Amino acid sequence: MKTYKKELWFNTKRRREFINITPQVEQCLDESGFKEGLLLCNAMHITASVFINDDESGLHQDFEVWLEKLAPEKPYSQYKHNGFEDNADAHIKRSVMGREVVVAITDGKLDFGPWEQIFYGEFDGKRKKRVLVKIIGE
Repeated sequence: MKTYKKELWFNTKRRREFINITPQVEQCLDESGFKEGLLLCNAMHITASVFINDDESGLHQDFEVWLEKLAPEKPYSQYKHNGFEDNADAHIKRSVMGREVVVAITDGKLDFGPWEQIFYGEFDGKRKKRVLVKIIGE
């Protein structure tokens, strides 16, 4: 079995952001040289997410509004977790949006459906965080 591993690093300017990381993930696949296999991409921090969806700004705004209604950032006092930290909402948002994606590799390409792209979702940003890309294949 052959494997490839790379860490992608992000340091967002805002507390919450959605970043299309498809180009960086495709670069990892190109570097691996694999033509067939599986690609795992996962957030290595409990307040960040990796997910697949459409790259459409209105949809991303809808995610932001929906997530904020589901787990509002403030008041911080509404969460028992918020003692030394103020990020309980980020933990909940990550749980909803997911930790990782697995994508099939076919003929050296990510085997996506129409409009699918890979996103990094940051819910407690303004600090350096990493995403793992692990590929198994040949």
